[in-house]
Amino acid sequence: MLENIRVVLVNTSHTGNIGSAARAMKTMGLSQLVLVDPISPPDGKSSALAAGAGDVLANAKTVGTLAEAVADCGLVIGTSARSRTLSWPMLEPRECGEKLIAEVPDYPVALVFGRENNGLSNEELQQCHFHVCIPANPDYSSLNLAAAVQTLCYEVRMAYLYATRHPNSDVETDNEYPLSADLEGFYTHLESTLTQTDFIVANHPGMVMTKLRRLFNRARPESQELNILRGILSSVDKLTKQKD
Repeated sequence: MLENIRVVLVNTSHTGNIGSAARAMKTMGLSQLVLVDPISPPDGKSSALAAGAGDVLANAKTVGTLAEAVADCGLVIGTSARSRTLSWPMLEPRECGEKLIAEVPDYPVALVFGRENNGLSNEELQQCHFHVCIPANPDYSSLNLAAAVQTLCYEVRMAYLYATRHPNSDVETDNEYPLSADLEGFYTHLESTLTQTDFIVANHPGMVMTKLRRLFNRARPESQELNILRGILSSVDKLTKQKD
């Protein structure tokens, strides 16, 4: 299970944090590290702080965007330390670990961490199915990146150990969910159709797509349901073209 759990670090600015995150991962049995557009690639400082986790660091994959990092994932959970204009489905750290372990038998899953100074952008958070927040001391809630990685990877490991010790427990999901790339394709199709029907005004799109993303992320359609929605959009596209 743990081999298909991906830890994604977005736009990391300090190379030492990459190494420390790799070490935090390995202590909990995770090995798949993806770097999204790091300010600087891993270097000697990364290796020094990785200590015995040099293999995790050496095998880390670097990509340009978060979408590329999670395209083949069926579940993406983003870390968020501050409230947003639009609330997203939230998980406690324990729930986060349990959900990742429950769904990882079906497809790769991802746990996404943002920049050291300001976390994930709203656009990046909207690519996640759920958000997780570590309930730290409200008077001093600033966790460094490696500490956040360690905390959530620990919860993943605890859920994994429970699942292996209780193989007959209800830890796997029977639902088949679409991969992140398929969901993004649906959102692109939805925005295109709504623009063609003038529901979305191209010059003043407002918050329509953001709110629809939140709606569908909250509903979390299964693969067959997403296919039905794509079919509905295609039928609307066909009628729109006929009227033209």
